[in-house]
Parts: sequence; C-alpha cells; structure tokens
Amino acid sequence: MKKRTLLWQVLIAIVLAIIIGRVVGKTAGIFGLTFYELFDVLGRLFLNALTLLIVPLVGSSIINGIGQLGKEQSFGKLGAKTFAFYIGTTLLAILVGVLFVNLIHPGSSFQIPPAEVTAQAEKTQAIASNLPEGRMGAVAVVLFRLIPHNIVSAASEGNMLGIIFFSLLFGFSLAKLGHDTALPMLNFWKAAFNALMKMTHYIMRAMPLGVFCLVAKVIAERGFASITGLALFFACVIAGLLFYCLVAFPILLKIRGINPIRHYRALGPALITAFSTSSSAATLPITMECVEKRAGVSNRICSFVVPLGTSMNMSGSALYECVAALFIAQVYGMELTIARQILIVFLSLITAMGVAAVPSASLVAILIILNSMGLPAEGLALILPIDRVLDMCRTTVNVFSDASCAVLVAGSEGEDLLVRSHPKT
Repeated sequence: MKKRTLLWQVLIAIVLAIIIGRVVGKTAGIFGLTFYELFDVLGRLFLNALTLLIVPLVGSSIINGIGQLGKEQSFGKLGAKTFAFYIGTTLLAILVGVLFVNLIHPGSSFQIPPAEVTAQAEKTQAIASNLPEGRMGAVAVVLFRLIPHNIVSAASEGNMLGIIFFSLLFGFSLAKLGHDTALPMLNFWKAAFNALMKMTHYIMRAMPLGVFCLVAKVIAERGFASITGLALFFACVIAGLLFYCLVAFPILLKIRGINPIRHYRALGPALITAFSTSSSAATLPITMECVEKRAGVSNRICSFVVPLGTSMNMSGSALYECVAALFIAQVYGMELTIARQILIVFLSLITAMGVAAVPSASLVAILIILNSMGLPAEGLALILPIDRVLDMCRTTVNVFSDASCAVLVAGSEGEDLLVRSHPKT
C-alpha cells in the first residue's frame, strides 16, 4: 500500500510541477527570491542526495554480487547473458528509431533557420571539444575509462566504468580466496550494501518533493514553445521511445514469461526518478531498490547487471542518436541509402555504449556520427532547443532497459520473480 501511495504522490507532483512551472516561469517570486531559484536549489539537493550513494553503492553491490557467484563458470555465464541482452535490446531500439524516421521523414520538409544555427554555434563548439581524438576514437575513450590509472581518482570523477571494472576484479578475486579468509571481507561488503540500500529507502521518502522541483524547473525554464519548431522530429523520437517501451519490449517480456503490467508497476519509482533527473547514474540507487524489492530479482543478479547497465546499456540514447543523425542527414539533403542507414545503426550502437560516461554523452555521440557521415557539425544546433526535454525521455528508456535486462537475465536463471505472469506460490 505504501509503495502505491508513493507512486501516486510522485505522479501528482509531476502534474503540479508542469502547471506551476508553466505559470511562474523564471521571473515570478516572493521576498526577492524567484520560484525558479527555489526549484533549482531543492532539486539539486535531491540530486546530490542520490548521487552521494552512487560510488559506494556500485562498488559494494558488485563486490557483494560477484563474491556470491564464487565459481568462474557462473560468472562467465552470467556475463555472457548480460552482454547478449545489452546488445540485443540496444540494437532493437535503434531499429525502431530507423523505422519511425523512414515512416515520418521528420527532416524532409524542415527548413534550416540560419539565425538559430548561428545562435547555437558556441554550444556546438563546446560539445565538439569533448570529441575523442585519434583513430581509435570512441574505443580508446572506453578503454581508458574502463582501466583507470587510479581508482580513487576514478571514484572522485564519477568514472562508472573504472569503478565497475575494479569492483568486478576485486569481487572475483575475493571469491577465489579460501572461505575463512574471505568471509570477514564478504560480510563487510554485504553489510555496506544493505546499509546503502536502507539509505536509498530513506531518500525515496523525499522523492515527491525532489521530482516536483526538478520538473518545475525545466518547465519554468523551457516551457513548451521550443517544441513547436521541431514538432516532427520531437514526435518521431517520442513515438520511437514509446513503441520500444510499450510494444516491442513487452512482447519480449511476454515471451520470457514476464507480466508487462506487473513489470511496469514494479519499476514505476525508478522510471519517474529517471524522467525528472535525466540521469541514469543518479537513478541507480532507486533502480536497484525497484529491481530487487519490487520485481523480485536476487541480489546476486541485480548487483551485477544493473550497475553495469547504467554505463553500457543505453537503449534510449542509442535510439535518439540514430533518429537525430538521420534527421540531420535528411535536412541537409543526404540520400539515405540502405548502406548509409546500416552504417548509422552500427555507429549508434557503438557510440551509445562507448561514450555514455562523457558529459553531454548523446550530443557527443551524435557529433561522432555526423563526422563519420561527412555531415556538418553545425547540424547539431538544430536539435539543441529541445534536447533537454528529450533527454528526460531517453533517460527514462535507458533505465527501463537496464532494469528489464536484469529481470530477463534473472528469469533465464530460473529465479522466481514477482513480475512473472504466473509467479510460484
């Protein structure tokens, strides 16, 4: 009952945030303080409370989970299944994006507004500065972030891939020690993980207020006017994301014996938090809480699959990158042959997994694709006005895909999930 009450509180908070944010805008206030500034401060505090837990939660959960796996064969089997689901679901999302671009043709009748491109030129150049250099490109970025030179530095920078790699190696090595030698350390990490999950539970009590402030800030700042000029592109992305989440993925869940309705209900708090924060990493503590407590996935699976997916499984971002690249190509009149579309699909798959930890990750990935296709970088400026709103939507899909992969992997391992169509009694 309490879980349902929290979900309704958050949904009501979003509705109120949209209404109030639209009414107050950026200038209305009281006693010399604008409501926009108040939303900004309180929203950041909520985000800080979530991100505060990320590094210790990822480390303790992976070490705890791998420590429980023990056998090298079990670890390899689980890892192979996890990456197979990551690649398969991400590719599915990209193909959905290609389908809707070819159906809607969002860029075929779009006229490039020169003034808008010029106004966004500085932002485009700032994003371009994050492009990886050298022939190895995005692959080198991934490898260097995967194996950092200093784990403390990686933790302070929020380098999730480095933390995950170190935790996997530490947990695997710990599992190979003798039982008496490893037991004190295993108990420590288990207790640390349980304490951090309890902290997550406390933070969730402030979720309605935090979500309200984050959404109200976005609406007060952006409003809805920025969407009108790019209506077809916006509709294409939203249609693709909705089709992926509400049609394509539920079929996959149904095939694996998962009840889609129960699944969505279980993930509700995580999806709403992802939408309001626009951050898969910040949502991670709540995602793990939902997957383990509400979906019934074991800690052994959850602690391995979900943190890894936060950095490497970006289905929503991959779909967005593909649609954006195809849209810009259409605007500039490039003939989109089958070969070129296949190349964009491949680049979207690689960049979505490769540069997920870079600031403005999807925008950087789109620039990489544009450069590879011979399209001008200035084309990115066309989508910047509505990127913030779409960022909220694609992050929600990223989190949905991460959590769903964990449920699918757990189901393939024979676990008795709470979201099964016919759970065992």
